[in-house]
Amino acid sequence: MIHQLPALPYAYDALEPHIDKATMEIHHTRHHQAYVDNLNKSIAGTDAENKTLEEILQNVSKYSAAVRNNGGGHYNHSLFWKLLSASPAKKPSGKLEAAILAKWDSLEQFREQFYNLSLARFGSGWSWLYVKYNGQIEIASTPNQDNPLMDVNLTDRGIPVLGLDVWEHAYYLKYQNKRADYIKSFWEVLDWNAAAANYEHALKQI
Repeated sequence: MIHQLPALPYAYDALEPHIDKATMEIHHTRHHQAYVDNLNKSIAGTDAENKTLEEILQNVSKYSAAVRNNGGGHYNHSLFWKLLSASPAKKPSGKLEAAILAKWDSLEQFREQFYNLSLARFGSGWSWLYVKYNGQIEIASTPNQDNPLMDVNLTDRGIPVLGLDVWEHAYYLKYQNKRADYIKSFWEVLDWNAAAANYEHALKQI
C-alpha cells in the first residue's frame, strides 16, 4: 500500500490569523510529506505494505521505530488537517456533545482539562480526545507521533476523535515559545462538526 500526502481542504492562508500561512505550508508540504515518504520507505518489503495505516498502528509494537514514528506522523496529521476550518462549528452537538457533558459537566471544563494536558506535555507530542474500546470518552497526551490507536504507552487504547499537534513546528513561527497562546487559538479553528463525524465513526469501530 503506497501512502500519499492528502491535499488540504482549504488554502494555506485560510486559517489566519490563528494559524499562519507559512506554518501551514511548511507543516504540510515538508513535515507531513517527510512522514509519508519515510513511512513508505520503512514498510517496503514488509508485511505492512499490505495493511491499512490503522492496522499497522494498532500493532505498531511489532514494527520498527521508523514505522512507528512516520506512520504515526502520517495518521496524526491527516486527522489534524480535517479538524481545522476557516468557518468551523464552534461547539459540539449531538452524541459528542452528550458524551462530553456526561464526562466533564461542561464544554468549558473539558477545554480547561485539555488545555492543561496540552500545556503539560514535555517536549513534542499530541493531545487527544478519543473513544476507548469500552465506549467511554477520554483525553490523553502522547509523546512524539504516538496516538491512542497504538499498542504502546496508553493502558486504555482507543480511536481518536480530535487531536492537537503540540510539536514546536506546529506553532513556532507565529507563537514562538508561547504554546499556551497556540492552544487557545486552536479552539478558534477547530471544527466540532468534523470531530462529531470522527466520534460517530469511532463508535462504529468499537
